[in-house]
Amino acid sequence: MELVVRDLAVARGGVRVLEGLSFSLSAGRALVLRGPNGIGKTTLLRTLAGLQRAEAGEMSLPPEAMAYAGHADGIKPTLSVAENLEFWAAVHGTVLTGAVLGAMDLAALADRPAQSLSAGQKRRLGLARLLVSGRPLWVLDEPTISLDAASVGLFVAAVRAHLAGGGAALMATHIDLGLAEAAVLDLAPFRATGGGFDGIADGGFGGGFDGGPAGAFG
Repeated sequence: MELVVRDLAVARGGVRVLEGLSFSLSAGRALVLRGPNGIGKTTLLRTLAGLQRAEAGEMSLPPEAMAYAGHADGIKPTLSVAENLEFWAAVHGTVLTGAVLGAMDLAALADRPAQSLSAGQKRRLGLARLLVSGRPLWVLDEPTISLDAASVGLFVAAVRAHLAGGGAALMATHIDLGLAEAAVLDLAPFRATGGGFDGIADGGFGGGFDGGPAGAFG
């Protein structure tokens, strides 16, 4: 599994925000995107995930190899924590295990309706769905929103376990995750002339983990 991006250009609202972007990401590696607000991090991730078209360039992996997680939690509020995860596990032909619940500290909340969870608990539930996706590449846009320091630690541990299992992770984040082994890609050199503000209202976990673009959650 290797993502290779060559001479990619992406646009928001018909205006290019990034162009001439090339990089690679192989199995067992993590890459963190850096750059100021508006540079195009969200637009880039959504393009890689197949949620919008690239203006130019090539990508070696199809969206079906990716699990995309955006700003929203994208959970089903009337289902319990376990039912949410069981639903997505069934969609992907995987099995929900106690290890998945434990990885994001959800075991004690398994029977609680998702609508009754705190913001941080909902975020942990949303991220736990990555663990039942079976997708080798995690594409994550600000994954630690609403998480306290302990929960960020759980998330980083989950990423490390994913990498150790041959997966890869591409993340946009404004905080230091303490993931020293992750490479960093500064997007500033790839800013398109006249690029606009990247303030897209993120669709959270997309249009459903249905085997379509990016296996996006929602």
